Amino acid sequence: MILRLDLQFFAGEKTEKATDKKRLDSRKKGQVLKSQDVTSAIVLLSVFLFLFFAAGFIRDRFFLFFNQAFTEYVSMKTFDAETAMLIYMDVLIAMAFILLPIMVIAMVAALAGNLLQFGFLFTTEPLKFDLKKIDPIKGLKRIFSIRAIVELLKSILKISFIGTVTFLIVWTNIDKVLSLAFKGIWDTLSTVGQLTALMGISASFTLLFISILDFIYQKYDYEKNLRMSKQDIKDEHKNTEGDPLIKSRIKQRQREMAMRRMMQEVPEADVIITNPTHYAIALKYDDGDMDAPVIVAKGVDFVAQKIKMIAQEHDIVTVENRPLARSLYDEVEIGDRIPEQFFKAVAEILAYVYRIQRKI
Repeated sequence: MILRLDLQFFAGEKTEKATDKKRLDSRKKGQVLKSQDVTSAIVLLSVFLFLFFAAGFIRDRFFLFFNQAFTEYVSMKTFDAETAMLIYMDVLIAMAFILLPIMVIAMVAALAGNLLQFGFLFTTEPLKFDLKKIDPIKGLKRIFSIRAIVELLKSILKISFIGTVTFLIVWTNIDKVLSLAFKGIWDTLSTVGQLTALMGISASFTLLFISILDFIYQKYDYEKNLRMSKQDIKDEHKNTEGDPLIKSRIKQRQREMAMRRMMQEVPEADVIITNPTHYAIALKYDDGDMDAPVIVAKGVDFVAQKIKMIAQEHDIVTVENRPLARSLYDEVEIGDRIPEQFFKAVAEILAYVYRIQRKI
């Protein structure tokens, strides 16, 4: 049994890498390679490192706030609206000294995490209202998709790894934890603070490791979603470069216009150098304005015959010189002066032409 397959059925399969234009268009829409876990890990690590090194500063600010609260606010004899506003402002300023550095560190870390992944990008495309985003059928497809399963496995992995790391830290410091019942408030707070900071930093490094794996997966998924079919590439090329048929017609019109302009210059030529049947070169020389003869027209076969016909109508001298005609056609463009190696041969031809014209 012979099975015949029509390859057109596979034309829409997305097997080709995305073009630069497709990547740029996706970036403009806000579709970039990004792992949210990378940003979260950088933010978490930055905040816990700041808390670890700035613990003394935060402690002093807390003590200053509570000292002021218990010595000044509690002992106030009168409490009215103005006093309440003053206390409110003092509390805001005290909390700002404590919380603002943490918030600034978190914001800078979040910006750095995004810049490291996809650079600077500002777009409002993701904010536009789209009915497809609330389509229940597509919502169910997203819930039961491979990506949803990967996200579930990733969450289980994060919980397992981070839980294991924090458990090991507590287990290795179990003596300190059990001895907290026999210590004072100051020693208890110091030990709890140290263990908390250590668990936070360790959890951050663990999340950073998981985020690297997630970034690799996100890159694979991003490239997969950007893939194009051969037909997509053809359509993009057609939209970018234009329809080949229209493009060929435009080029044909441009050639026709250039040909007409060239033919209009033939009557101004001083001599036509021919092959004699295949090549025709029209030369013009004005000793007052030009330092060397210039080619005003050239052509082969039909165009050469057209040049010679126009030259005959305007009584322009035609000289046969096969090597010179072929060399000028190959090496010199229309509107350019002839190179020095042709000066002698062209000078002899022009001298011959001038003698003929004086006789006439």
